[in-house]
Amino acid sequence: MSDHPIEGLMQTTMESIKEMVDVNTIVGDPVESPDGLVIIPISKVSFGFASGGGEYSTSKDSSNEDGKGGKLPFGGGSGAGVSLQPVAFIVVGNGQIKLMPVDQGSNLLNNIIDTIPNLTNGLQNMMKQKKDKKIVARKFKIEKEEDDECQE
Repeated sequence: MSDHPIEGLMQTTMESIKEMVDVNTIVGDPVESPDGLVIIPISKVSFGFASGGGEYSTSKDSSNEDGKGGKLPFGGGSGAGVSLQPVAFIVVGNGQIKLMPVDQGSNLLNNIIDTIPNLTNGLQNMMKQKKDKKIVARKFKIEKEEDDECQE
C-alpha cells in the first residue's frame, strides 16, 4: 500500500503546509523604527487540512482489481487552510522590553496598571501642596499677628 495515490495526495498537502507555516510566521522579523526601537510581531497560527479519496468500480465485483488485471480508478482531493492572527508585539529599546498585546481588553488592563504609579504620585503631590499651603497660611497668619501687635 506504499504506492497508493492517497499517500501522494497527503504528502503534497503536508509539504505545502510546512512551507506556509514555520517559526518565522509565529515570531516575525524584527523591524527597527527611526527612534531606535526594535519591534517584533508575535502571531497565532492555526491550520488544518483534509484529504480523502476513493476507488471506483464499474462492475459489481468488490475486489481491488477491475477484473481485467488492472487497478481500480482512484478519485481524491485535499485541502488546507491557514489562519494567521497577530496577538502581540515585543518592543525593545530605551533599556527595557515591553510586550504590547493586540487585544483591546488586555491593553486597557495594562494601561490601568501603568497609570497607577502616576496617579499615586499625583495624589502625593496634591497632598504635599495642600500641606505646604497650610504651612504658608499659618506662617502668614503668625507674621500678620506679630505685625498687628507691633503696631499697637
